[in-house]
Amino acid sequence: MSEPRSAPTVGQVVLGRRLLDLRERAGLKREEAARVLHVAPATIRRMETAEVALKIPYLQLLLRAYGVPEEEADLFVRLAEEANRPGWWQRFHDILPGWFSMYVSLEGAAALIRSYEPHFVPGLLQTEDYARGVLKSGAVGQTSPEDIERHVALRMQRQELLTRPDAPRFWAVMDETALRRPVGDPEVMRAQIDKLLEATKLPHVTLQVAPFANGPHPGTYGPFVLFRFAMSELPDMVYSEYLTGAVYLDARAEVATHLEVMDRMAAQAATAQRTKEILRDLRKEL
Repeated sequence: MSEPRSAPTVGQVVLGRRLLDLRERAGLKREEAARVLHVAPATIRRMETAEVALKIPYLQLLLRAYGVPEEEADLFVRLAEEANRPGWWQRFHDILPGWFSMYVSLEGAAALIRSYEPHFVPGLLQTEDYARGVLKSGAVGQTSPEDIERHVALRMQRQELLTRPDAPRFWAVMDETALRRPVGDPEVMRAQIDKLLEATKLPHVTLQVAPFANGPHPGTYGPFVLFRFAMSELPDMVYSEYLTGAVYLDARAEVATHLEVMDRMAAQAATAQRTKEILRDLRKEL
């Protein structure tokens, strides 16, 4: 059997979709592909949906059965070997739930990240002290101080993607509530607003605040993130989190609805320039 793991890397997701495409082009059903490997059809499905790692011997047999030329098959195998290597975030496997491992993988591969946050500053823009305060407030159950610090370290390492040479475009809309709700003492909030102001100087970062005075908007159901990728094999994807897990949506209708809501919120929120003024004014109040 192929080995399951907590969450696939983006490379495994892409290769799984390519494997599905190759099978369909070869005119084979899952049952026929399964007979090649002497496994259940469900194993083929799990390989194609990246629910299990791609075992190289299985992959070689399938590529041969699909009529893939040797040179192309060799390249596919090399890509699979690379994709099967653990992502950097898997060093945090002891505190990172599987449903969020996928998020970190998608975040690191995205060309565009659009985020709506009604409650807190987006994780990619939080200071250490602010993040620590947020994580402590949400620590229900057995989360130890050591685990909190591990979560903070993970969050800080995720932020490195905004300063790398090929940084994605990050466009966030957050409610004024996120800035008005104190997390820690005034000094923590001052430092947090300073970090937001610094982030607005990055050419690939757009930050907008939705002021109270602008009234309700269509995103009030809850926070969500929309990912867009440069790889054609990956469709736009929406991430929506709830108390004990998350859902990933890639159906066109669902993604289109979230995109429309995001666009309407961005049109209704304060402009990026006005947002800087709002942040400066809030900074003076603290």
